[in-house]
Amino acid sequence: MQEWPCRWDGPERFMERNSVLKRLLFLALMLSLIAHVPGRADAAGDFDRLIGKIDLQRVFPGAERLGEPVGSPPVAPVVAAGKAAGYVFLNSDFAGATGYSGKPIHVLVGLDLKGVLTGAQLVDHHEPIVLIGIPEKRITAVIDGYAGRNIGALARGQEAERRIDIVSGATVTIMVIDDSILRSAIKVARRFSLGGLKPEIAAVAGPKAEIDRDKSSEEGWATLVGDGSVRALNLTLDDINKAFEQSGDVKAAQLPEPGDPGDIFIHLNAALVSVPTIGLSLLGKNEYGNLTKTLAPGQHAILLAGRGRYSFRGSGFVRGGIFDRIQLIQGDNSVRFRDKDYKRLRRVAAKGATVFPEVALFRLPKDADFNPAEPWRIELLVGRATGPTDKAFLTFDLGYRLPEKYLKTVAAEPAAKSVRRAEPAAGAFSAAPIWQRLWKQKAVEVIILAVALVFLTLIFFFQDWLAQRSRLTDWVRIGFLTYTLFGIGFYANAQLSVVNVMTFFNALITDFRWEYFLLEPLIFTLWFAVAASLMFWGRGAFCGWLCPFGAFQELLNRAAKAVGIPQIAVPWGVHERVWAFKYMIFLVLFGISLYSLSLAEKLAEVEPFKTAIVLKFAREWPFILFAGSLLAAGLFIERFYCRYLCPLGAALAIPGKFRLFEWLKRYRQCGAPCHRCATECMVQAIHPDGHINPNECLYCLHCQTVYHDAHRCPVVIQRELRAERRELSSLTQFSSRKSGGQRRKGRRKPAAVT
Repeated sequence: MQEWPCRWDGPERFMERNSVLKRLLFLALMLSLIAHVPGRADAAGDFDRLIGKIDLQRVFPGAERLGEPVGSPPVAPVVAAGKAAGYVFLNSDFAGATGYSGKPIHVLVGLDLKGVLTGAQLVDHHEPIVLIGIPEKRITAVIDGYAGRNIGALARGQEAERRIDIVSGATVTIMVIDDSILRSAIKVARRFSLGGLKPEIAAVAGPKAEIDRDKSSEEGWATLVGDGSVRALNLTLDDINKAFEQSGDVKAAQLPEPGDPGDIFIHLNAALVSVPTIGLSLLGKNEYGNLTKTLAPGQHAILLAGRGRYSFRGSGFVRGGIFDRIQLIQGDNSVRFRDKDYKRLRRVAAKGATVFPEVALFRLPKDADFNPAEPWRIELLVGRATGPTDKAFLTFDLGYRLPEKYLKTVAAEPAAKSVRRAEPAAGAFSAAPIWQRLWKQKAVEVIILAVALVFLTLIFFFQDWLAQRSRLTDWVRIGFLTYTLFGIGFYANAQLSVVNVMTFFNALITDFRWEYFLLEPLIFTLWFAVAASLMFWGRGAFCGWLCPFGAFQELLNRAAKAVGIPQIAVPWGVHERVWAFKYMIFLVLFGISLYSLSLAEKLAEVEPFKTAIVLKFAREWPFILFAGSLLAAGLFIERFYCRYLCPLGAALAIPGKFRLFEWLKRYRQCGAPCHRCATECMVQAIHPDGHINPNECLYCLHCQTVYHDAHRCPVVIQRELRAERRELSSLTQFSSRKSGGQRRKGRRKPAAVT
């Protein structure tokens, strides 16, 4: 094949001869450090950072300018026609706005002096579905619909809550936006007495009610239901069908739930199990004891138990995600529950309790501002499909008020005196940080992953012994890749991403805190193992063994070979030029992350990991088509994505150049004249001259099995043949000497002469 006129020996040699890329990378690092020095916009609050993105006419039509922000949280007065006309505020400053991503969805909201919403603008978010999977214009169209809502009338109950206009595939995001806009607007309206709402009056110093923790006993199910300790919401199929008929949605009304109208749709029960008697009765002594150890002072927990056709948990709930069918509401505050707040229980422990297929224990966040002595409710969202991508939604309330017998009246501290918190007594429980509790919750998964990592380390350390047994090596690899795909990937969703690399670097140059990274135990454990392995084996330990999408590609390719799908051998001249694409993709993403991490996260969708592994193809068709195309290419070109496009592999290859050891063995004949390993390498990481490129090697150990194989490696074959010839020659000589001796011994002696 004719070589291209340009000189190219692979990216690592190209970098050695051409220092321009090194200088550009160094310059990018320096610029990032300058751009993130303390005191710049990144150190400011969310409001100060995001107010600069406002489209004022969209948020508040007719406004001339914004005044200086006032109060805490800050609110910016709006000036129109030379006088005050209203206010602009950030929803996340006043109400919980945490979405599926675990980060706030920031919306700037306008409110006039009559308490009417003038408009809203989505200014920042990290929702994985919305970033690329759903056009943002569909979300902004929903947000634009809030203009004209009368917050005062809504808070007083004079205006009925409108049906939520859910965008298919972004249910959680829309619900969070809806809830946060309305609740934050109510709080701002109360602060400035807009729309007839009055500021909340601070509690007057005097007696107040709190849980009496000195009372604890175990009660039966009937007693708890009878005295209101457990409250229930009962909905039949007839109730649901009538509710959709009355909603005005014609399509939803024409698609009733099939079955007997009297059948149970859902029988949902709720209880405040942080109350000693209720907790002991419903959870049992052991589970209640475990709960009290995880609750911080002032933190509470509820139990939900359901049966019937409808699941309050939701069949589409994803580990690490958010529960989209339920939320707790108390006054102007709302609480949504995430995976980290949830624990699945097998049963309700109270004597005589009904058997419930679904029993869940939820911890309320410490900052939920929850008052157990005040009424609260669980809002249940019920959806009905009205088309291939359309749904109609209704909400139903399960109200709860803690019975008076669990409360006691205590005197408030005098307002004039400063109150000093008493030091906890020796041996008293001290609430552990949330990351520690998360590690305890996922201890089993972490232990299983740690065992797998130890096993992989043993494979590498004893690779010579294993490689001499090629069949065993192959089965060990298939087994480990299967665990990686289904255990680390589909079950735990612990797929590492180039976004993790960019986030880590961004944290280093801004406000680095270990607690942020420790919130994901499996991801942290994997990253720690990968960082350690880079010193020994480069990128191969992760890319070749621990990447779920990589395992997905390889297992599919093995299946393709088994059914006879032809494999494409990429010419070396093309291959060594195309593998540089992944380095270019990484450098572009990394450079953009220095300017805007949010934009870089969007562009990181070049990784199909989220679609194929985390969301399991539950996305819009362009993403499914993209991920499917890469997997399809991998059927013909083994590990196609890993070879040419993966920015995470490129990111790991850079520090992998500084590994301390060379573990893969080679013969001096490798490459000249033998090309057996280079031909069989699944990612073509072996150069024609015989040396292994560690930046591309996935450490599959195939070349090492060939290295020891007396039937495939020409060097070993020649060595074995020489040994056999020497042995045969020795045997021949020995046999000749032996047969000669026998002939001499067998000769008859001449007769004696007489």
